[in-house]
Amino acid sequence: MEEVIVTQERSSIGIIPMHKKTLIALGLKKKGQSKKHKMTPQLKGMLRQVGYLLKVEKV
Repeated sequence: MEEVIVTQERSSIGIIPMHKKTLIALGLKKKGQSKKHKMTPQLKGMLRQVGYLLKVEKV
């Protein structure tokens, strides 16, 4: 499985509550924070949902 680094680029203030929960599930709480994840179908769905807040880089 390929790995990706997910970085939160936009603030979570004022976004849909479900999207905020998705960010927390990704391990992101603050703007500028990054986490490494393995690409899975579940992760792809999460990234599609909140992609407007994130930057995704392949490792």
